[in-house]
Amino acid sequence: MIAQGRVEVNGEVIDVMGARVDPLVDVIRVDGKRIPPPNEHAYVLLNKPRGVVTSMADEQGRPDLSGLIAHRTDRLFHVGRLDTDTSGLLLLTNDGDLAHKLAHPSFEITKTYVALVDGTVPDTLAATLKAGIELDDGPAQVDRLLVKDRSRGRSIVELDIHMGRNRIVRRMLDAAGHPVIELTRTAFGPLDLRGLAAGAMRDLSREELGSLFDSVEA
Repeated sequence: MIAQGRVEVNGEVIDVMGARVDPLVDVIRVDGKRIPPPNEHAYVLLNKPRGVVTSMADEQGRPDLSGLIAHRTDRLFHVGRLDTDTSGLLLLTNDGDLAHKLAHPSFEITKTYVALVDGTVPDTLAATLKAGIELDDGPAQVDRLLVKDRSRGRSIVELDIHMGRNRIVRRMLDAAGHPVIELTRTAFGPLDLRGLAAGAMRDLSREELGSLFDSVEA
């Protein structure tokens, strides 16, 4: 692979056999794809079902994440959160540094949601929400909105947003006159559910982990 010019270290193609690198510091790519540094951390993708609290121990005794990860021997925590009545992609890890970066607003990690909403959504909704809408805690906007279906007085929309304020997707759509009936997060940065069943989980692939590190330049 080195002889074929397929290996890069810190953005430069390596053509010298035996070149020394520090895999904990240097950014290594093969065919343009990042090779994540070796570590002992766990990175798990979970499809959180509706009705499950995003907590490892709910004080009110409601179903929480602990019941879904009871078979794991490693101690995991969630990156960000989903409302109890929102389903979909949730990242679990024990890598505190990466989790902090993924949750920090400066990195603007894009999240994709699919929402079933009340009412027939007009074609102008995408432009309205991309331009921004005023909420009680300030303006909010989406990066993209696509109407997937309209039928029987309801609509299905898919949207991208990088803001992470509390219940922001629900509040935006409600303010636009289309209260959310069901909401699912289908993607988080470079990660997506890819048919993962509700309540199921899997470890990230090496390619997914490399893309995740790239998303925060970790």
